[in-house]
Amino acid sequence: MPRDAHGHLTAGRISPQRPVPKDIERPEYVGRAEPHEHGLGDTYTPDEVERIRTAGRIASQAIDAVGEAIRPGVTTDELDRIGHEFVVSHGAYPSTLGYRGYPKSLCSSLNEVICHGIPDDTVLQEGDLVNIDITAYKDGMHGDTNRTFVVGQASQEVQDLVDRTRTALERGIKAVAPGRQVNVIGRAIEAYAKRFGYGVVRDYTGHGVGRAFHSGLIIPHYDAPRFDDVMEPGMVFTIEPMLTLGGIEADIWSDDWTVSTRDKSWTAQFEHTLVVTERGAELLTVS
Repeated sequence: MPRDAHGHLTAGRISPQRPVPKDIERPEYVGRAEPHEHGLGDTYTPDEVERIRTAGRIASQAIDAVGEAIRPGVTTDELDRIGHEFVVSHGAYPSTLGYRGYPKSLCSSLNEVICHGIPDDTVLQEGDLVNIDITAYKDGMHGDTNRTFVVGQASQEVQDLVDRTRTALERGIKAVAPGRQVNVIGRAIEAYAKRFGYGVVRDYTGHGVGRAFHSGLIIPHYDAPRFDDVMEPGMVFTIEPMLTLGGIEADIWSDDWTVSTRDKSWTAQFEHTLVVTERGAELLTVS
């Protein structure tokens, strides 16, 4: 089991890449070292938004399926299998697979891992936190979402972190409105998180999504006035706050993907893809 003597996570064994049926459309970056993501725009027509919604629904339902399997004794590689099979069975491509060389169909980030954890032979234990991040690609559009699950029963401190991170996402969504700058989203999230003394991760943000997996649009989760893009109807992006029980300094593992808190404090994250409307925000990643 890949944990050290202190119970901290270490890299495990990664199984071979799972196949995708040949008739499923691949994103342009599959088989390439770098994606072509910028300059594709962040606003969408109603028909394009519906295509993002279709992809987002598949991603959300895939997380539903994975969530049903989360329990002590299950490996994160098994969770990847479940997510992968759900996405491809619905005619979609798991967006992370092959993105800049990423080897799996979802990200599984446990405990002190902030994001981008690679599924392997890590065994879930009672009281763990595990974030499942799935993006589906279908009909030329990506839909991106994630949720954090508690494995079995956890301490009140850990359960509160999960519940409050979900609420932080909801606060950020409520701040969305046409004519506002995107930094109001981070301001709302950070103000809420500070009430509980949580760290708000700054190095990883929300982003534009749709034609590109990650466009150049940045959505901060903290008060950052320099991010001054103005929201307008039809704009599509993710909000995905990452809150910690301690600091926000991070280390990247030797796999060049896994990001963990330097102080080993536990962390939670929730994410939705949404479209800006005349009235605020409409979620595109619901089951």
